[in-house]
Order: sequence, then C-alpha cells, then structure tokens
Amino acid sequence: MVEDRDLSDFVDDVDEEESDDGNQNFEDSDTVTDTSSSQARRGKDIQGVPWKRFQTIREMYRQSRLIHYRNFENILFSGDAVDLRYKMKPEGGNYYEFFHNSTTVRPTIFHFQLRNLVWATSKHDVYVSSNHSIMHWSSLSKKLTETVNFLGHVAPTEKHDGSLLEGFAETLITTFTVKDDFLLAGGSQGELVCKVI
Repeated sequence: MVEDRDLSDFVDDVDEEESDDGNQNFEDSDTVTDTSSSQARRGKDIQGVPWKRFQTIREMYRQSRLIHYRNFENILFSGDAVDLRYKMKPEGGNYYEFFHNSTTVRPTIFHFQLRNLVWATSKHDVYVSSNHSIMHWSSLSKKLTETVNFLGHVAPTEKHDGSLLEGFAETLITTFTVKDDFLLAGGSQGELVCKVI
C-alpha cells in the first residue's frame, strides 16, 4: 500500500517533469490552461483565474461575495444547524490537498441548482453533464470520454411487450446518478435512461 507521503513525492516528480522552466509568469497567458500541484505551489491560481488583471484581489473578492451573495435554501435556516455526522476540520487545517486542475472538463448546468449533475464515484472518477451528454473524467489517465449522448435519437436496446420503441431525441439532462457501474439519467420531459457502464 502506498503511503500518502510517497504519493505526494511521486506527484511532485511528475509535476516537475511536466512543467517548463519553473519561472513562467502564469498571469501573462491569455489562455486558460491546466494547473498542476507544483504550479499551484509557485503561485498559479488553481482555477486559472488571472487575479493580477483585475482591480481587486482574491481575498477582497471573497469577502465581498460572502457579504452580498445569498445562498438559495429550499428549507429556511437549514444551514444554521451543524450536522454531527460530519467531522469538523480544525481552523487552519487542510480540507484537501490540491493535485491537478483540468480545463478539459466543461460541465453544463441548465438550472441554478446543481441538481445531481456532477457525480464523483471515486477519488479519481467524475461524471458530469455537458450539453446533451454525460461525460466521464479520469484524473489518473487525464481522459474525458462520453458515456451517454442524448442529442441524437435515444431508443431502447431491448424489446419488451408494452414498451414504446420510438425513444426520444435532444433530451435536456436534468438529473443523473452513477453507482456500481450503473448510470440512471432523467430528462426534463420525464425521459429515463438506464445504462450499464
């Protein structure tokens, strides 16, 4: 079994091999690029935001957002109670250790709520809704693959007495779930798709 320290050493080695001279000014580039952990340690924003181009700094923007942005709540005051099932992180502790950010994955959320349109099935596998498709991103292989496409005609692969064989097309994905190599997706007009992945 690999210890966390050993894995982070490996990550550092990979990052150093992938990076260029190490003196790059990340704010000068006009294109948004992927961010490795070594680049983040050297000052590149993990989301690729070029903060030096703005009149405000990240800390000021965050404070303004906390003051002015109101989170949407279906149940009033639901955020006030602390759920004791979850452990609280001590102040100043790390919730996660940044590994890699990729701009390859572009989820499309058609509703102001997330509505189950992003699923992380492991530490390295994420499924996202993107336009009319459900895509799988592997952080290990750094590959994005299409799992299901709802843009064209979607029809059942099996025939059952009483089921409609016409299918549907151009479905707007409003929710999905992935578990144990099984995907279940729903559309805005009541469409339902089940697929073994």
